[in-house]
Amino acid sequence: MATLIIGVLVLALVLWAMKSFSGVNPRIAAAWLKGIGGIAAVVVAVFLGLRGRIDMAIPIGITGLGLLGWLPWSIPGISARTQKSTGQISRVRSAFIEMELNHDTGAMGGRILAGPLEGRLLDSVDLPTLMSFGAEIDEESRALLMAYLDRRQPGWREHAEHDAGPRERRPTSSGKMTEEEAYQILGLQPGAGADDVTRSHRSLMKKLHPDQGGSTYLAARVNEAKDILLRRHRR
Repeated sequence: MATLIIGVLVLALVLWAMKSFSGVNPRIAAAWLKGIGGIAAVVVAVFLGLRGRIDMAIPIGITGLGLLGWLPWSIPGISARTQKSTGQISRVRSAFIEMELNHDTGAMGGRILAGPLEGRLLDSVDLPTLMSFGAEIDEESRALLMAYLDRRQPGWREHAEHDAGPRERRPTSSGKMTEEEAYQILGLQPGAGADDVTRSHRSLMKKLHPDQGGSTYLAARVNEAKDILLRRHRR
């Protein structure tokens, strides 16, 4: 009798979940349904185990753990979709500078692509030299350099001479961003899904949004990359 009651409750839970997620993105709804199904299966397995029905509890429990993504052979579900990926690196490139941002640590670095300092890592160049270099490059590259300096040495603007360092100007894009550039900026592999694009964009904006002391220019580039890739998925 108790087993029947548990079964009815599980069925009611599944039906409620299907109704609740009827207007939600199918991929998200499927992930949540798998999670709910996994939890329900584990509950039933525990109940059966306490009742002494180990022969039924073990396979049901394994199925539930698989749905929840807690086994090596787990069925992709909530844990697979919500787990934060590691090792992502965003790259933004201009005529003179290539910048990198580590998603995990927020560390920013880069190298110089052209000019008298070509090939040098930004971290290896002293501040006065970088400031002089910034006065000689294009506005887009200057915006990247300023974002790097803000991260490397906050407050550098207050001590800079009026004509010695990079000046605040509205950067001009070198051209329409390609999909390849958009993937690099968000730190994603080509072909990444819309969920990955949204997740990466959210993570980057937490580090780069101007309200958080980040760079207006880099935040704009990240937004542009997201828009380009999401439009691709809507086609």
